[in-house]
Amino acid sequence: MKKRLLGITALLAVSCCLAGCQKQDPLPGELEGFDSGEQYLSIWVHSIEDTEEGQVYRDAVDRFNQAFDGKYFADIEFVPRNDSGGGYSDKINASVMSGMLPDVLTVDGPNIAAYAANGIIQPLAELTDEERSTYLESILEQGTYDGQLYALGVMESSVGLYYNKDILAQAGIEVPTADNPWTWSEFMDILEELKPMMEELGGYPLDMTFPVGETSIYYYAPFVWSNGGDMVSEDGMTVDGIFNSPENVETMQLFRSIVQNGYMSQAPIDKLFESGRAAFKFDGAWEVNTVYTSYPDLNIGVAPYIVSDDWDGGRYTPTGSWAFAASTDAEDIEAATELVKYMSGVESGVQMWEQTKSFPSTYQAFEQIDVFRTDENYRALYEQLSQYGHPRPKTPVYPQVSTSFQQALESIALSGKDAQTELDKAVERIDAKLERYTRAS
Repeated sequence: MKKRLLGITALLAVSCCLAGCQKQDPLPGELEGFDSGEQYLSIWVHSIEDTEEGQVYRDAVDRFNQAFDGKYFADIEFVPRNDSGGGYSDKINASVMSGMLPDVLTVDGPNIAAYAANGIIQPLAELTDEERSTYLESILEQGTYDGQLYALGVMESSVGLYYNKDILAQAGIEVPTADNPWTWSEFMDILEELKPMMEELGGYPLDMTFPVGETSIYYYAPFVWSNGGDMVSEDGMTVDGIFNSPENVETMQLFRSIVQNGYMSQAPIDKLFESGRAAFKFDGAWEVNTVYTSYPDLNIGVAPYIVSDDWDGGRYTPTGSWAFAASTDAEDIEAATELVKYMSGVESGVQMWEQTKSFPSTYQAFEQIDVFRTDENYRALYEQLSQYGHPRPKTPVYPQVSTSFQQALESIALSGKDAQTELDKAVERIDAKLERYTRAS
């Protein structure tokens, strides 16, 4: 088993364990429904119980306890995140040092690699081919690190390239199929063609922003991947020559061209697309429900994510959401894996959609939800996710990679700074974070 943390944190963890800081499970009879002969399993989730998402987790645990009555008993604890994203992660960090992690916990998809590399979570018990085939390929890929499966999600996500059907019809522009998306060159020509029309409406061809935080890499990493680039090496330990590659320089220069040509506003304009003053918009899958609910007169469609002129047909579109994993404190990995599979299974996925409109993680769940067959926009998002979904970079220093991508994008696209210089600076910052891992290896 890998070391849980490096340096001071590892020493603190060892000291605490030597002092007898070990989690102590309740005895049968101490919790309602926990009977003699059943194995106790603790599980933490990142939400508030009195929410739609929290209720899905509660119901899943209740069903698990019914299904495995006499064998397992799962006890769920809700540890919500605060406004700054802490709370839940703070408790995990403290429990890492005390040796009191639960058997199963939720992990945000992009952080799975960091949790695995730091020994917070352990590989799941082996799944059968049939069990693996239940899940979207993007879910399996997201949960895999260093060749081993660590996590399974109950929900998935994606980003759409939305378009105003009426505007494109007026301009005589036809939308391509998912297997033959617009290339960068083609899309830039379309934006140029639409620019005069949108200026008359007081808008822009493209409702596009470079938001602060995780959204930047979530929305725009696909431009890197479709251009044959990446951000980290396959093992997640190298960025030099990758994050600052010629392919990524070219990608960043594309974003700069979109700004320079006036195809987007440098300052965000609220509801630009929804008000009919933009032909296109990049946004999360939730945009469909937003338009249907609040802007019913907007004739919205979903176009395939655009690709570079050199796209090789590989996976490239946005994915990623929270998943379940077994902690390194779980002594029975078979039991913990059963709970992970149940929490991320078909029934939970269907309920998650019904309660929160978050996409499920299994093919069967999508098949059971009518809207993914009957509504062209939701169907397009599902097909994009299932056929071309690509997880975000897998590395122990993912937060630094994400922040560096956002900073480089802003500096280059909005401020016009030299792309190669800015990406080289980002590599230096990321390498400084990677050093603790490369030094330990």
